[in-house]
Amino acid sequence: MTSTDILFQPFETPNLTLKNRVVMAPMTRNMCPDNVPGEHVVDYYRKRAEGGVGLIITEGTHPQVNAAEGYLNVPFFHGAALDGWAEVVKAVHQAGGKIAPQLWHCGGMRGSGDLKIGEGESLGHTPSGMNVPGKQNRHAMTDSEIQDAIDAFVQGVTAAKSVGFDAVELHGAHGYLLDQFFWGGTNIREDQWGGDMAHRGQFVAEIVRASRAAVGADFPIILRYSQWKQQDFTARLAETPEALERFLTPLVDAGVDLFHCSQRRFWESEFEGSDLNLAGWTKKLTGVPTITVGSISLDKDFIPEPGEGFFSGGDIASIDKLLESLERGEFDLAAVGRALIANPDWANKVQQGGVSSLAPYEKEMLMKLV
Repeated sequence: MTSTDILFQPFETPNLTLKNRVVMAPMTRNMCPDNVPGEHVVDYYRKRAEGGVGLIITEGTHPQVNAAEGYLNVPFFHGAALDGWAEVVKAVHQAGGKIAPQLWHCGGMRGSGDLKIGEGESLGHTPSGMNVPGKQNRHAMTDSEIQDAIDAFVQGVTAAKSVGFDAVELHGAHGYLLDQFFWGGTNIREDQWGGDMAHRGQFVAEIVRASRAAVGADFPIILRYSQWKQQDFTARLAETPEALERFLTPLVDAGVDLFHCSQRRFWESEFEGSDLNLAGWTKKLTGVPTITVGSISLDKDFIPEPGEGFFSGGDIASIDKLLESLERGEFDLAAVGRALIANPDWANKVQQGGVSSLAPYEKEMLMKLV
């Protein structure tokens, strides 16, 4: 058994210091009536901070822009919701933790459902009117709508700093709006927001540049990205390390401080001929610190088979490979998701007794916020 000591060593960059390498991954919980986080949300995040997590990344929150929301009871990141988030920040800090909100625009994944959507606004906003390649059944964003979205994200980043968060994360993964600009399958624009990999990233790069200008160099900006999409688990932004470098370089130049590299299974290598996973390759190519994520301490990824839905159950699994990769410096931080729903004190338990002390995760746990 590999020692867990590496997981509990401090992490430090010029603008972010954490007590350990454990991150709480963002997980949508749909438990904010009127889109405002209440006391139950405060308690939920407080327990994870008390349980030893070094950095909490909140569930996705919506900036104030048209068509950002896509699901019921997801918290906003503007207006009255900011007062609720201020209480969350206060509780996490009192418990010795640090916290970042995740800013999330659903893009083409938006469905009308029971959302309070105005007439003519039920369609999700996308770069080219597509939620999946080749099928134009969404709204193609105009230049002014793209600028409105950029402005809204910048306002969200600025609000995060003002409320007292320790960092902010932009959700650029899993087939939502930012990722739909990244992905050649859904971005076929021929203007400044489309083209090759570097140009498809300019929408997000501009969000980062404008945010950096608004909040300065000292406020950390995290970007979460993935190769896979909800629309296509086999999709890839980059087939080679060279292509991945072309994608990442403009984002680094824009001011991303930390990449959160989402895989369904963190232990899988990203490119043939190397054991490095996506976080490992990202750090190697950019020199920027990275977070790995994907079924840590569970034996099933959160979408193991078609039709099972998100956040499936899983039994406890070894983290020896995770610890060995951390020891080698392949990546810097490890984000834990579903296992932190089952074990609010995941970090403390692992540090004191190893993974054998953890409770398995059952998908029924999603029904409660505890």
